[in-house]
This record gives sequence, C-alpha cells and structure tokens, in this order.
Amino acid sequence: MSPLMRATDKKKAGTATRTAFINARLIDPATDRDEPGGLLVVEGEIADLGPHLRRNAPEDAEVIDCKGHVLAPGLIDMQVFTGEPGAEHRETLKTASLAAAAGGVTTIVVMPDTNPVIDQVALVDFIQRRARDNAVVRVHTMAALTKGLEGKEITEIGLLKRAGAIAFTNGKNSVADTKVMYNALLYAKDFGALIVHHTEDPYLSQGACMNAGHVAARLGLPGVPKAAETIILDRDIRLVEITGGRYHAAAISCRESLDIIRTAKAAKLPVTCGVSINHVTLNENDIGPYRTFFKLRPPLRAEEDRAALVQGIASGDIDVIVSSHDPQDADVKRRPFAEAADGAIGLETLLSAALRLHHTEGVSLTVLLRAMTSNPAKLLGLPTGRLEKGAPADLVLFDLNQPWVVDREALRSRSKNSPFDESKMQGRILLTMVAGDIVYQYPEPPRV
Repeated sequence: MSPLMRATDKKKAGTATRTAFINARLIDPATDRDEPGGLLVVEGEIADLGPHLRRNAPEDAEVIDCKGHVLAPGLIDMQVFTGEPGAEHRETLKTASLAAAAGGVTTIVVMPDTNPVIDQVALVDFIQRRARDNAVVRVHTMAALTKGLEGKEITEIGLLKRAGAIAFTNGKNSVADTKVMYNALLYAKDFGALIVHHTEDPYLSQGACMNAGHVAARLGLPGVPKAAETIILDRDIRLVEITGGRYHAAAISCRESLDIIRTAKAAKLPVTCGVSINHVTLNENDIGPYRTFFKLRPPLRAEEDRAALVQGIASGDIDVIVSSHDPQDADVKRRPFAEAADGAIGLETLLSAALRLHHTEGVSLTVLLRAMTSNPAKLLGLPTGRLEKGAPADLVLFDLNQPWVVDREALRSRSKNSPFDESKMQGRILLTMVAGDIVYQYPEPPRV
C-alpha cells in the first residue's frame, strides 16, 4: 500500500489509521510546549499528546520511535513560486510538493506569477484541482491583487476569496500606483482579506541586480539602494493607517525596513512582515565571483542588515520566515550576472538552513519554529501549524544535530538553482506527515 494513501482510504480498506510517536521531544510554538513525550494520530488528526505517551502507545497503533528527536508541527511556507501553469519545465505542483515534503514543509502557498496569471476564479479552481490530484502536501493559492499583475486594476477580491484564494499579492511586482494600493487595501478590508506585498520601488530598482554598496562597486554591477524597499514600505504603512486594511510585507531585507515595521506594530496597526531564509543566512559577500545562484529579489544585503533581521526574528518583530522558493532553469541562470534571472529554490533546505540561526546565533528553537508554523497559520486562518488535540496531523520529525551536505542534483525540485549547493547543514528531516500520511522519510522508516 502506498504511504501516500489518505486516512479515509485506509479506513475504507480496513487498514490501520492509528500511529503513535513515542520517545519524542515535543515542540509546539503555539503553546510554548517543549517537553519529552509522545503523540497519537487517529484517522488524520492528533488524538492525544503529552508526556504520558512518551513510552506507552496503544496496542493497536503503528509505533514510530522518535529516539529523542524533535517532533513539531509541519512547516507552512507562505511564498512559493512554481511554474504551473505555463512553465512546467521549471517546476510543477507535484515536484514542488515533493521538495516541500523532503524539507518538512506540509503546506505551501503558491504565488500567482504564472502564465496565465492567477487572477480569475477558474484559475484558482485549476490550482486546487491540480494540487488535489498531484501534490503530496497541502497547497493554497494567493490570487493576484491586480489583473495581470500589472498594478492598474484590482481583481475581484471577494469572488476569488470565495473560490479559495487565501490571500492577495502582486507577486514579484510592487503596486507603484498609490491610488490603486489605497483602493486595494480599502476593498480587501470589506472581505477581511490579507494583502501580501513585495516592497520595491520599480523605478529605483530598474536595471539593478544587487545591493548598492562597496561590493557592487567592486564587482562593477548596478546596485539597488535600500531606499527602494523602505519608500514603498513606508507608503504602504501610511495607507494601512488610513484604511485599516490587513497588510503583510512579503520579505523585508534590511534594518531600516524592520524599524518601519516595529513603529507600525507599536501603533497597533494590522501590519506583519516576513523574511526570506536567504536574507537571514546569506549576505552580499556570498555572491563572490558573480555566482548567479545568489542573485535574488530583493537582493542580498550587507552583513549588518542580515544580523538585524536575525535579531528581528528572535524578538518576534518578524512574523514569518519563507523559503521564497523560485525555481529557474540553467538557461536563465547560467548567464552573466546582470543578465541572469532572479530567484533560488529553497523548499527542501528551509528548515535545515533556519537551524543555523539556532545553532550559531542563539535563536530559540521555539521562536524559530513559530515563524514557520503557528504564525503563518494564524495569518492565513489555517487549522494547521500546532500540536493540539483535534488538529490535523501535519507533523515533521527532525534530528536537530545530524550533519549533511547539500547536493543540488539530489534535490527534488525540477530546477537546481540552490544557493546552498555544497553547503554543510546541521539538522536533518527524518519524517514528514500530512493528514496522518507519511509523505517523506529518511532514510528508512524509523519504526519499531
């Protein structure tokens, strides 16, 4: 029987639907739980958990000995670009979901930057049907905020939300027209919709390919100043203050942006923010000899910005960490740096890369996981992202200390543009479960 068989199918087939995890370190960021214990899964849901299950499991349950490793809610990645529909050679929903499962990510939120753009009800439905038929993890859709992502005309937010769109974004494009952004926030508020915005002034960033500064000057590359990000972010916050619309800055990249977010939160505005895993583990110096796998959007910033963002995660001012998974094939990456496409894959390395902040920079494991589980779940209104009786059994089991080396050719994504290629990681995903089904395990089922 396939390990991907749904719990309901197993019930019909008369097979076991009870799985007991014993001898685990249970971490639930939603409740600050961090204790030895066990967890029981029955028909796709968490039926029980706690210290009393550490060494005891129901006789009729399939038992998984966690051997003291961390058992936590599965990760929720709020920013995943795929190629489906229109550019399946880069990534499909199936390959993205396989990469996600291998990275402990149980829910992915796909962006509308596709061909055609996801700006109609029929296309939201298409993604949902394709995901249901092909993906091994949960897939949700962010619909386009403006038609064609052109920043001119707002989409039918109410209809798209009713069809299943979980939030609204203009993808990699900022809405430059202030009036359009004002109307979008006002309109979205009527439906309780969340607007997720890429904060980058398109005029200041035009033609640039990395962070403006000494490194760009040394490499002879055109740079984009941090002001390109802060100008748009500051404008958006002022519009939120006027409209009261829910707003999430998709991926900030510098200390100045973090300061703006802190001020907005202090004023009790409905504002949150995310950061890409790349921008808290890498900096502009990693570009080295024009390494295009490090060409990102927003660009990698200076080390002081990276350090400030790490502190923002530790303090809770940064709400969400995303992979910003953006598959690009060799044809558009293996070019001169200025001509290469932006973007890097990151689903499979998200958790392992994030653990660097715990191992080397002292960020609490609970705080770190909160930014990838309960916080995005709360923002998006999802029932996952927590260890609680009755919650969906979306889980990740990982060895906090096991070392491994990233080999891009072994990654499950269809594209191989990983900035962590050949990097040493500390922290290995052992098992990923979605709705009670094991969708990934390494290297063999750790069963007894």
